[in-house]
Amino acid sequence: MRRQRGFSLIELLIVVAIILVIAAIAIPNLLRSRIAANEASAVGSLRTINTAQVTYALTYPASGFANDLSLLGGTGSSSSSTGALLLDNVLGCSSATSPGSQCNKSGYTFMVTVPSGATSPFATYSTVANPITLDQTGKRYFYSDASGVIRYNMSATAVSSDLALQ
Repeated sequence: MRRQRGFSLIELLIVVAIILVIAAIAIPNLLRSRIAANEASAVGSLRTINTAQVTYALTYPASGFANDLSLLGGTGSSSSSTGALLLDNVLGCSSATSPGSQCNKSGYTFMVTVPSGATSPFATYSTVANPITLDQTGKRYFYSDASGVIRYNMSATAVSSDLALQ
């Protein structure tokens, strides 16, 4: 009688079923972890933008706060009011050419605005961070302004009256 080598089809199917069960448990946890990491990155980026705005306003008092992220970013080795080099190339939208452009970083879209009709020097600003794809890249919308308080909303773009992040 010959000895059988290898695995039977039933044994292989059992192993595949076990792997699928483990994957079904692990993948949702991985997605939740990625969303949490994206949200933490968005909050950190808002803090960075707030710091950059204060530095920009102090460095270029004739401009006040920047009305666009590209003014806080920039390329090259020397800073100016049109490229202050305060933000990295991703968050600072160094490739953006139009004012009011949105910058994407870690699953979120960032945008800085000033009150409509305001003229330079800008005395205030607001920044929003919205998930690129809701429930996939993030669950919360974030907002911050010249006060430095970061606020969030679970269902729509956050505004100044939303709950402060604790």
